[in-house]
Order: sequence, then structure tokens, then C-alpha cells
Amino acid sequence: MHPAFRKLRLPVVAAPLFIISTPQLVIAQCKAGIVGSMPALNARPSELLDDWLAEITEELAAHDRRHPEAPAAPFAINQIVHRSNDRLDRDMAACERFKVPIVITSLGARPEINEAVHSWGGIVLHDVIDDVFARKAVEKGADGLVAVAAGAGGHAGTVSPFALLQEIRSWFRGPLGLSGAIASGDAVLAALAAGADFGYIGSAFIATEEARADAAYKQMIVESSSRDIVYSNLFTGVHGNYLRGSIAAAGLDPEALPHSEASKMNFGSDRKKPWKDIWGCGQGIAAVTEVVPTAALVERLRREYRAAQQRLAETAT
Repeated sequence: MHPAFRKLRLPVVAAPLFIISTPQLVIAQCKAGIVGSMPALNARPSELLDDWLAEITEELAAHDRRHPEAPAAPFAINQIVHRSNDRLDRDMAACERFKVPIVITSLGARPEINEAVHSWGGIVLHDVIDDVFARKAVEKGADGLVAVAAGAGGHAGTVSPFALLQEIRSWFRGPLGLSGAIASGDAVLAALAAGADFGYIGSAFIATEEARADAAYKQMIVESSSRDIVYSNLFTGVHGNYLRGSIAAAGLDPEALPHSEASKMNFGSDRKKPWKDIWGCGQGIAAVTEVVPTAALVERLRREYRAAQQRLAETAT
């Protein structure tokens, strides 16, 4: 196990949720014993990122002083490293000032970004949807990978989690997470059994009190299941999973979405935006039955994880 993950009380990394993740959610996740994360781009204007990083580091340090027996897990910042991100250099400088322990990179793998994180002692996890991208990321210096398999919320891949983990584990021995329909402790244990080091959970945390999401979004997750997830490239030009109800609310037919780019589409009299109006979500949400504090969600996951371990132990005997 990489030293960055030794403080975890449950092998889970919370996925960075665009718009939704803020310091309040990250701090609650870390205090509960899992890696909390947020996209750097959620801090708007960009100068706000310094304030948010200060808040997170100071609050987690204070927690550790109060609770040395149960220290907080490390936190992560997600960076979109595509060349179109014109604030990447500024956001990376802020991460360096606060020595962010884990950086999650998306939409491209860049050696100079990985080297920068290593210079202050951090590690880089890169999210990938197939084995080809995984190999490229490691070649360019990523320390670990997040396999984004079929069923994940937002921009998800189409490969079975079992197949994707098997392909990557055949050559990679570093930290490896699995993303895709994980919303229960049983699923976390299944991810580890299949070869992952941790489960990567996003959608379940939208339905928490600390998440910065519309109340209707949270309730729709509670009331939905896998049959309510639609896979489409209409809204961003990249295929992703979205809640059927939010698509219908935008005046579109979820069963007859065109295959196109969002830049060419207008939805009625006012433009509907992905993430803000069209809500991303993964297929595992049937396990989410109420909106709860983050600590309560993590405790449920921990109970289920231990119960699943016990069932396996009994089966083995």
C-alpha cells in the first residue's frame, strides 16, 4: 500500500465532483477516513483556490490534533490538464504552495505536471477509460491510475470493470482504483477482490448534506436506479452517464437523443448546461436511499464492507 493511503479507514477515494465538491464536502470525507477530493476548477474565481486549500489544510490539521487516534485521510485536487485549461499553471502553483498530497489528473497525461507534483512530495493519480490510456499515463510519470469503467457517473468508459482491471493489473503494480457503479461497501470489497486497491465513489456523495448540489438533484438520485441512467455524448461531446429525469426536465426525449456535440445544440428557449441542468450520475445509485451527512454515508459503507468480508470468511470455511 502506498504511504498516501495508509491513513484510510476504508479503502475509498471520493471522486471530484464538478460544481458539487467544495471544502465542506472534502473535509467531511477526510475526517470520515476516506480520501476527499474536489476539482480545482470548482473554485471560482481562481484566486479562491488558495482560500479553499488553506481552509482544508488548517481544518484537517486541527482535526488531527484533536483526534490523534483517528487522523484525517489525505485530500486530493483534480486538475484538468488539457491545453484548453487556461488556469492550470495558476492552480498548480496553488497546489504547490499547500503541498497537496494527491493530484488527480484528467483529460490528458503530461510529464511536466507529474514532475511538479513529485517535486513537493505529492503523488499523481490519472483517470483512464481503457488500457491504452493507462499505459500512456504511466509512461508519462503517473504514480497511480483510476480505471473509469462502464457504469461510472459523468464521463464514463464502456469497458467492464472486471476486464479493465484485469488488463491493467497484468502489467501495473502501482495504486489502482476502480470507478463504476460503486455505492455500497459490498462493491468496494468486490473492487479489491478484482484487483483494485480502492473504490472510487462519486454519485453517492451527491446525495449528502455537505454536497453543493440542488436539492432536487439529490432527491432524484434517491428516487432513481440503474434504469434511470442514460449514456450520451450530446451534452459535452464526450459520452457520459446522466439522470434520465434531468434530461426530460430539459425538454428532451431521453429515448431519442441525437448523437452530436453540445456546442451545436440548444434546448428550447434557454440553453441547458451539462452538470448544472443535465445531471451526471452513475448506475450504482439504487444503494442510495436517503440524503445523509457524509459521515453517515461513509459509516454505512464501512458496515457493509465489514459484513461482506465476514460473509466471505464464512464462505471460505
